[in-house]
Amino acid sequence: MSYARLNKRQRRPTHPGELLREEILPAAKITQGELAKRMGVSRRTVNEICQERRGVTADMAHRLARVLNTTPDMWMNMQAAVDVWDALDANAKHYEKIK
Repeated sequence: MSYARLNKRQRRPTHPGELLREEILPAAKITQGELAKRMGVSRRTVNEICQERRGVTADMAHRLARVLNTTPDMWMNMQAAVDVWDALDANAKHYEKIK
């Protein structure tokens, strides 16, 4: 990944699910199940985000923002950073061929 140091980053950006799992849910003292209930989604959906197996969609960003008193932009920007990094990581050799 030759130019993967996007914005001078040396590591993958933090996935929104990691932030939920490691910081937000413990600080708020709520479970994934309770968060899911408050957002009107399945516990599985929240778990897959927290386990970084699913990304945050625009809909989910709005739901998270309402429940956690944040902004949808915060969640979307975090997800976009991860998506851009992952795309570069997966396709760097192809991108380098583009003149």
